[in-house]
Amino acid sequence: MKSQPTVVCFVRHGTTPTTGKVLPGRARGLHLSERGREEADGAGKRLAALGTVRAVYASPLERARETAKAVAGHLGLAVVVERGLFECDFGEWTGEELASLRKRPEWEAVQRHPSGFRFPGGESFAEVQARMAATVERFLWAHPGETVVAVSHADPIKIAVGDALGQPLDLVQRTVISPCSVSVVAYGAGSPVVLAVNSTGDLTALGFGASADGRPAGGRRRRAGAGAAGGGADAAAGSGA
Repeated sequence: MKSQPTVVCFVRHGTTPTTGKVLPGRARGLHLSERGREEADGAGKRLAALGTVRAVYASPLERARETAKAVAGHLGLAVVVERGLFECDFGEWTGEELASLRKRPEWEAVQRHPSGFRFPGGESFAEVQARMAATVERFLWAHPGETVVAVSHADPIKIAVGDALGQPLDLVQRTVISPCSVSVVAYGAGSPVVLAVNSTGDLTALGFGASADGRPAGGRRRRAGAGAAGGGADAAAGSGA
């Protein structure tokens, strides 16, 4: 009998007053805007429809914890703060306007060669990749065969999804992670299977989770090879995924 994969639903925090304008990094005191609170509530409803989420983890930053609290409220769960989901440490660039940063010569390295870039006085992309990989490993040990939510930030989620895809780190900027989008990865006995990236819609058609009466979400469970990303969560449970 195949063991079920652990499914991690990576959720970016909701919109804040500085989203798209400033690189806030790990600065404290940044909260969700009204729009961000609405986005978080919507994400909670979409995730609750799965019926199988067993834990909600969040980055320590306020905007992530507020998003996670809204999600957890729809799931009847408490939020667990996980430092591994922290935003990238942007060092001296923290709090800088994005329009100004884009004019710097180093910005080209951030976009084209992130594997060789370290933010001045902060983290490197390679360190974020290692941190996120270690965090996912902790989820797999703590929640074998279960579904968990991990509320984090755009760059860490991009990197975690890219890692699951086997994507070189230098291509990570080709992925967009929008506020309160959900990116889903099933970690089974074989290679990870990416079920969704940057999703802001219905999640029940992805082939994992269950409705309130215990049936697989989205109706009958799909045959391997019939779902998104090579058969959905079922495919990830097999050694050939």
